[in-house]
This record gives sequence, C-alpha cells and structure tokens, in this order.
Amino acid sequence: MECTTSLPPKTSSNISELVSKFAKVCKLRSVGVFSAENPLHSSNNNASFGDSSDNTEETECFSGKIHPQPADVSFQRNICGEAEILKLFDTVSALKSAYVQLQEAHIPYDTAKITTADELVISKLETLSQMKRAYKEKQFLKSKLGSSCLELLRSELEVNERLLEKLKAENKTKDSEIVHLKQELQDLAFGNAKLVEIIRRERVEKKNTRVLDITMFQNSFKAASKSIHDFAKPLISLMMALGWDLDLAAKSIEDGVAYSRRTHKKYAFEAYIAWRMFHGMLLESYNINDIMKFDDPIDALIENPNSGFAKFCRAKYLLVVHPTMELSFFGNLDQRNFILSGKHPRTPFYQVFLKMAKWVWTLGGIACSIDPEAKMFVVKRGSIYSDVYMESITQDREGQVGNDEGQINQRVELMVMPGFRVGETVVRSQVYLSKIN
Repeated sequence: MECTTSLPPKTSSNISELVSKFAKVCKLRSVGVFSAENPLHSSNNNASFGDSSDNTEETECFSGKIHPQPADVSFQRNICGEAEILKLFDTVSALKSAYVQLQEAHIPYDTAKITTADELVISKLETLSQMKRAYKEKQFLKSKLGSSCLELLRSELEVNERLLEKLKAENKTKDSEIVHLKQELQDLAFGNAKLVEIIRRERVEKKNTRVLDITMFQNSFKAASKSIHDFAKPLISLMMALGWDLDLAAKSIEDGVAYSRRTHKKYAFEAYIAWRMFHGMLLESYNINDIMKFDDPIDALIENPNSGFAKFCRAKYLLVVHPTMELSFFGNLDQRNFILSGKHPRTPFYQVFLKMAKWVWTLGGIACSIDPEAKMFVVKRGSIYSDVYMESITQDREGQVGNDEGQINQRVELMVMPGFRVGETVVRSQVYLSKIN
C-alpha cells in the first residue's frame, strides 16, 4: 500500500515535468485538434478533467496554445514542399493524440498506459526535433547556395557593369564619329555642289568656246572687214549731213588715187579706219571667249571695265575719231571726255564702233592662238596686183569680174584690209586697184 500511495505524487511530478518539457521543446501552434478531429473525445476529456485543478490548468494552458494560424501555415507552405507540410501536420496530430492518451492514462491511473503514452510523446517530440533539424539544414544549404549564387550574381553584375561602361564609352566614341562623319558628309556635299557648278560652267564655256583654227580665223577676218565697212557708213553719212567735202576728205587720206567711180571714195575712209585699227596692234594670245560670249560688246565692258579689250576700245576710238570730227558731229566733246574717264557710253555711234573693235580684237587674239600662228602683212600703194596675196575689194563686194590680163595690168591704190599668212595658207589682203597707164 505504501508503494501504491507513494507512486501518484511521483507520477504527477513526472507528468508536470513532461508537460513543461513538452511546452518548452515544441512550443506548438496548430489548429484545434479537439474540435476538428474528435469533438466527442474532446468533450469527454473536458468532463473528466473538471474535478482536477492540475488538469484544468493544463487544459487552459493547452487551449491557449491551440488556435488557428493560417498566416503561418501559408508561410510554411510557401517555404516547404506540400509533402513536408502534410508530414508536419501528421506528426503534430499524432503528438496531440499521444498527449491525450497520456492524460487519459491518469484517470484511472494506469502505469503501463502512462509509460506507453510517455514513450509515444517522446517519440513524436524526437520526430519533430528531427524535422526541425532537417529543415534548418535545408535552410542552411539554401542560404549557402543562395550566398554562392549571390556572389556569382554579384560578380556577373560587376562584369556586366564594366561591360556597360565599356559599351557606353564605345557608344560615346561612335556618337563622336557619327558627328564627325556627318560634318564630313556635309563638307563633301558642299564640295560636290561646287564641283557640279564648276562642271556646269565649264560645259557652258565649252559650249560657247569656239574652235580656234584657220577656218575661224578666216571667218573672223571677213567679220572684221564687214564691221569696218559698217562703221564707215554712218561716219560718211554724218560727214555728208554736216556738209563735209568728201572729195577733199578722201584726198586728205590718200592723194592722187584714181577712182573708177566716185562712190569708190568710200574705200579711202575704210582704208583709213583699218589702218588706224591695226596700227601698232601687237598680235598676242589672249582669251577671246570673255568677249565672244556677249552678243553686245558693251556688256563685256560693263562686266570688266578694266580689261584688255576695254583699254583697246578706248585707245582706238581716240585714234580713229579725231576731236575736230567729233566736235563737228555732236557739237561737243562730252562723249570723248566720258571715254577718257574710263567709261563707255551707250550711244549708237559708239556701239557701232564697239562692234568693229570686237572683231578686230578677236582677229588679233585668234592670230596668235592657232597653230601655226598667223603673221600679218601689208601691201604698199603702187604694188602690182597678185592674186596670191591680194583680192580686189570691188570684186569681192560689188561682184565685178576681171580677167587675168586685166588684173595683171592693175596696181594697188589703197590697202583696205591687211593680209595674213597662216603656215602655207594665205588670207589675202583686200585692196583697191586701178589700171596701169
């Protein structure tokens, strides 16, 4: 009986220690097992524990720990796999069931059941401890793996950042190259536009450029001869209108000329003009395109008033038109003074003179520009006519035809146009002839 009476206090102390150990080790929070799993068993336990203060305290303590925690369950579900969660719930449920069995073994008091229930509770606690240890090891491995991955990611990030900086520097360099290339492209486009304009101008100039050859020289010779004739006409007309004695004027140019017709005295004035225009003229090569591109030679003078052609026109006008003649024609010397000042008037008389000067100037420029160069020669008065070097001005302009015998018996009275020799080609001088008595 002493053993029987002494065992309960010891067993009660073991139960208290076990409960305390259970509370400290597990610290479990779970969904109410009694209400969910076995409500009948739960109500019986409550009824049987009503008379015991220790059981009441344990029940109150236990009921304080058993309450829903869906947030923790959800968190664990997210961390662990579903199988681990289910195993954990099963173990906790088994632990609760073992704990209930341990409590039931006390009423009535049964040592064997208490020992069995106690071993079962300890087994479940060890299982929970193993699960906890496995979970921590797993988390440690994950953290270790995560740290290694983090270090790898950090190293990759550093490499990528260095690569990014390198790419940014290269991009900046490329942007600078693009700006430089754009500027070069603009310069090239501007240069191309200039070249296109130069090519266009050269094409226009080439189109307007005359081929300098003997044929062009001969054509210019004819144009110069005609222009002298065209200038002599208004000059003679003004003299006649003002009552000048043309016979006396022709005699003052060349005395003793036997004219076959009175109208042939005009050749004396043409000879005078030609002599003045070609007198002292140096045959030298110069660009005639600057003059030939203008239909009106005064436009060339306006574009370049200090050109060689402008100086030529100024000098020859002052030489051909005597001040007494100009004063008689216009009543003053304003036009002469205007030309002396370096300007060129747009009067009809001066414009006719400029057309003549243009062709004489062109003839002189072509003479030294062709190959071989042209050499000018003159025919003196009294020379026997030679059809190799001379042609009759009357035959050329008036269509008079003479036989060879008649031409041999003629001599030169006036040289109206000088002649030119171009290699083996002769551009014949235009002369006025008279018969030899």
